Amino acid sequence: MIKSIWLFLLLSTLLLIACNSKNEVLSELPLVESKGLKYISPFPFGASLGINLLKTKVVYRNVVTKEFNSITAENAMKFGALHPSENTYFWTEADYLVSFAKNLGIRVHGHTLIWHNSLPLWITNFQGDAIAWENLFKAHIQTVVTHFKGSVVSWDVVNEAFNDDGTLRNTIWQQHLGNDYVARAFQYAHEADPDALLFYNEYGHEYSSAKRTAVNNMVSDFKTRGIPIHGLGLQMHTNHIQSDANLITAINTAALTGLKIHISELDISLNKDNNQSLTLTDALAVLQAAKYKVIVKAFAALPATQRYGITTWNVGDADSWIRGTYNRPDWPLPFDDNYNPKPAYQGILDGLK
Repeated sequence: MIKSIWLFLLLSTLLLIACNSKNEVLSELPLVESKGLKYISPFPFGASLGINLLKTKVVYRNVVTKEFNSITAENAMKFGALHPSENTYFWTEADYLVSFAKNLGIRVHGHTLIWHNSLPLWITNFQGDAIAWENLFKAHIQTVVTHFKGSVVSWDVVNEAFNDDGTLRNTIWQQHLGNDYVARAFQYAHEADPDALLFYNEYGHEYSSAKRTAVNNMVSDFKTRGIPIHGLGLQMHTNHIQSDANLITAINTAALTGLKIHISELDISLNKDNNQSLTLTDALAVLQAAKYKVIVKAFAALPATQRYGITTWNVGDADSWIRGTYNRPDWPLPFDDNYNPKPAYQGILDGLK
């Protein structure tokens, strides 16, 4: 009888251990059902959007509505899109985005006032003197900011002004306006809308210590001189083999400025080597999910007053700039081509825990 009791207890214990082990394994599987990131995240969570997709693709619009409470125009607010000729501004697409956001109570972050790419021909061919260049520079910034005043609450004022070695990039703006054009852009934007939060936006924080140092030095200089700046945008166009330590260092180093931090263009490439025959495997998806978790967790650990939010660069893999720009298969975003959440989405949820 005693032997039977001990045998029963032994079998019960083994069964309990087996069940617990099974539950632990199941807890690690992708559990992608959620009520929406905007309800789960303690800080704004968003995406950049393509206006045509927003207008024509119901599933795209539904995902945006369910998941996000902050949006950025992927292209519609860039110089070439808004200001195609010297005396013409084209507001239609950007206004559509702002109206969509307003109807849903979604925050709009403006991108971008000054960049060396996406410029119209009238800028690249402009032949004016230094005064004329300054006038058009100021007029563009202030016309755009004034148009969206009260609707766009924050701006990427200048985008990608530094090289990876920390030197100032030799752009059309630097050539015609001098090395201090970045500071003047912030001043002009602030004059047009004193209530708008102004960000400097840059890529490469996760791999270039020289660029991180240059950006932080610029912020220190601005503070000393009284130049209005409120935040830093870390684009985070990164990849699944980037080290966790580098990703965490990028976020924490930016936060040392005391400014608001925005993970502003997040995507995680799986095909950095441009392998044309690569396919998305479960193993790659798990690695990507782990990187999303690292980034979100590191950002969530910042002081609440500095967490401006996280923005992915578009919504589904089919919408990503990476496929077209590099002509390769890739799956960098939290949603797949059909807007179903991937393990990467679960990685975000895990990072928010």
